[in-house]
Amino acid sequence: MPLPHYRPPDGPDGAPDADRRPPSHRVGRMAAGIIAVTVVTGAWLLRDGTQEREPPLPAAAEAVSTAGRNPDGGRPPEFVLPPRAAPLPAAVPERIRIPAIGVDTSVMRLRLDTAGRLQTPSETQHALVGWYAGGATPGAPGGAVLAGHVDTREGPAVFYRLGGLHKGDRIEIDRADGRTAVFTVYGNEVYAKRDFPTDRVYGATPDAELRVITCGGAFSEAAGYLGNVVVYARLTGSTGPEPGSDSGSR
Repeated sequence: MPLPHYRPPDGPDGAPDADRRPPSHRVGRMAAGIIAVTVVTGAWLLRDGTQEREPPLPAAAEAVSTAGRNPDGGRPPEFVLPPRAAPLPAAVPERIRIPAIGVDTSVMRLRLDTAGRLQTPSETQHALVGWYAGGATPGAPGGAVLAGHVDTREGPAVFYRLGGLHKGDRIEIDRADGRTAVFTVYGNEVYAKRDFPTDRVYGATPDAELRVITCGGAFSEAAGYLGNVVVYARLTGSTGPEPGSDSGSR
């Protein structure tokens, strides 16, 4: 499948690339196919003898809803998400925690290769999560993109249980400025690769949001996973030193 070719401008060494990124709508439209396709190609369904063990997929009740509620089960009908928090200044992510699925690991930068494709973590880095350094930083305005493997030939990887997240689950991102951005999940969906909703996942947003992506959906012996699991989360709080305080510098 042909991939879009695009390389965002690089900033000076040591400077966050997001401070010099292209307009978010350009990154969203051009990077969507890159991320959706590249993440799929590296993962394979786990097999234990003749028995297949498939990673969980999101229930229909976890789909994004405009009301911010889950009316069809999994959570009580009266469940309402916390209000959005004001965005934070840009700062590079260093660590991610998702308590509901036992994720607590470092975050690495993902860039584009010479062919314009997003470089995903290698199979030897299956325990790490990658952040697309050409986009928004987690907690800053815009939709920050994180990606990781669901499994490898050897076993489950960092996002093996991502499809099991529910609305209201927390995602915490430790940042280089000493603050921790706290996100709340408001949707979890799976899409066939051919139907990947580019605008919905990567569309511009003035709010601080998160898109967490891994492989999922149908599986082919020849091609691996044929879709993507996408978790949608929004910034609902933060902890740590206030921006501009001496204790927040590193």
